[in-house]
Amino acid sequence: MRWPPWVGRVVRTVVVTVFVLGATSGSSRWQPGAPPMTPLAAAWLVATGLTLLAVHRFPLTIFLVTTASAFGYYASGLPGGPIIVVPTVALFLLTRQRGPLTAGITGASALGVLFLAHFLTSGSFALAVGAGFLVVWLIAVIGIGTAVRYQLDALAARRAQADEHRHRLAEQERLRIAREVHDVVAHSLAMINVQAGVAAHVADRRPEQAKEALLNIKAASASALNDLRATLAVLRSGQDKAPAPSLAQAGELLDHARDAGLTVEVHGEPGTLPAPVDAAAYRILQESLTNVVRHADQANHVEVRFQRRPGTFTLRVRDDGRGTAQPTPGHGLRGMGERAAALGGRCTAGPVEGGFEVCIELPIEGEA
Repeated sequence: MRWPPWVGRVVRTVVVTVFVLGATSGSSRWQPGAPPMTPLAAAWLVATGLTLLAVHRFPLTIFLVTTASAFGYYASGLPGGPIIVVPTVALFLLTRQRGPLTAGITGASALGVLFLAHFLTSGSFALAVGAGFLVVWLIAVIGIGTAVRYQLDALAARRAQADEHRHRLAEQERLRIAREVHDVVAHSLAMINVQAGVAAHVADRRPEQAKEALLNIKAASASALNDLRATLAVLRSGQDKAPAPSLAQAGELLDHARDAGLTVEVHGEPGTLPAPVDAAAYRILQESLTNVVRHADQANHVEVRFQRRPGTFTLRVRDDGRGTAQPTPGHGLRGMGERAAALGGRCTAGPVEGGFEVCIELPIEGEA
């Protein structure tokens, strides 16, 4: 259970006041020659201690008030005691809140006023040994308060850094999930949309072809559901145990593109790739083929080219769509770029002579 801040302030004030009152009362009773404890002394001590209830709001003012009250008490001839503890707490909190510069100037000013009062009342510049104690007291309290202030600031900075790190990790995870769901759903829905259009177009004239298109729709939707279930299962469990996509399954993507009416030409082999590179290349190939089916104008042919060089894997997907212009980056193109950048690679996508091309270059660690 977390207590509200005012509880701590009340406890601090009560503890300090009771300590000062008890110590002063004990001193007056047990110290030989000490004046007796009077109601005036008790009231003075309690009133000085209770000012700490407002020190969190007015630390400078409360320090000056408690300092004047403490030294006025010592000069009044009342029973001696540790009333100096009250301005000590106030000076410590002033240093914590306002910093050592403000506390130092305020404390030095207070000591200067006390010295001036001593001179006016005694007519002498001579100071007792206690004056040196006051200087040491001032320096020690400000030093401790400064150390605590810097420690608390460092702790707050570490907490803020940890919160920012957690937020950044959550944002990265959110983007990863968004990319996965987009890649799984968009590709299958694009293929289903094309096949549904084919089935509707030929249903009356060529029922066999319509049936084939419906079977392709069934296969594409079943594959999408399986992938989506696997992705959601990972999210529910919180553990990344879903089978990673791989270019070893690229044949399914190419078959889907052929079923959508495209001719696909493949050059080269990806070979064995590190799992992160393999998964990213598969998703980028999937998204590239999806974009050809969904967005390319009258595209009939797609060329997929795998290339391995020492330390680098390159994938190119080119179509022959007409009148291709520089696209406005959407979720798909942005996701491809993010996947490549996450592995230290790069992704370019834009019109080329005779169509549109997506090219990625991914580094392969351990190859030179």
